[in-house]
Amino acid sequence: MYKGCLTDIGGVTAGHYTDSENKTGCTVVMIAQGAVAGVDVRGSAPGTRETDLLRPANLVEHAHAFVISGGSAFGLATADGVMHWLEEHGIGFDTGCARVPIVPAAVLYDLGVGSAAVRPDAQAGYAACENAAHKPLAQGPFGAGTGASVGKAAGQHLAGRGGFGTASMTLPGGVIVAAGFAVNAFGDIFDHTNGQKIAGMRGGSVFEAMMQGSTQDFSAQNTTIGIVGTNAALTKEQAGKLAAVGQSGIALCVRPAHTMFDGDTVFSFATGELQGNFHAVLAAAEQVCAYAIMHAVTEAEK
Repeated sequence: MYKGCLTDIGGVTAGHYTDSENKTGCTVVMIAQGAVAGVDVRGSAPGTRETDLLRPANLVEHAHAFVISGGSAFGLATADGVMHWLEEHGIGFDTGCARVPIVPAAVLYDLGVGSAAVRPDAQAGYAACENAAHKPLAQGPFGAGTGASVGKAAGQHLAGRGGFGTASMTLPGGVIVAAGFAVNAFGDIFDHTNGQKIAGMRGGSVFEAMMQGSTQDFSAQNTTIGIVGTNAALTKEQAGKLAAVGQSGIALCVRPAHTMFDGDTVFSFATGELQGNFHAVLAAAEQVCAYAIMHAVTEAEK
């Protein structure tokens, strides 16, 4: 249970661009036919693109791809490359004059781990699309998780490794709920099933360091970003709720979560292939998001 990927959902392809030398990268998840999409931004230092468009009151309901990337705000340029790839393949919102791909994106800060001068760009986003396939994504130090770290209250030299992780669950009737997360949290990472710390600050905990007033200034240098999706039919409002519940998965595993130092952002999508129990989808989403976060750090340590 919970072993799987967003690509378990029909019509979804995904790919990484990984720069192991410079410790950065990006990850793209594509739904060529488009999917009802939502977003929830809970952290206080986000770096995002197209989030306002996904709010229920706004016009466009469908997204065609999502990008999560390293490179801090520079990494938002990866979405340009994804848009270019989608346009070449005739994918996008039909405006009558052109098809405009809808590509929400979010970034994490990894500039202090590898080379601060090398960031994922439009070419990296395009390359991730070229690498995309209907098969499981590599987990650990790949894609957006390549330069990720966790538990940074006492400095980068005592931080643990972050990474990219996935998980999925199939409900009765064939409804699939799946998630992919890049974990670069300020806080430590815990196994929510037993309360054990599995990654983070060495020699102590972020919470203890904060209570003692001994944390270093890592403002805007952290974040946990992810995508949760389902093949169930959801409205745009329900997709927004799905993204919000994805944040609960972060709170289960990351301690502390949603700090002023983090830009925690969760995107969501629903392909509408099947009718499903919305309440069960939400309950499953919380769990697959939590497991994806755990897999990100456990796979990074292998």
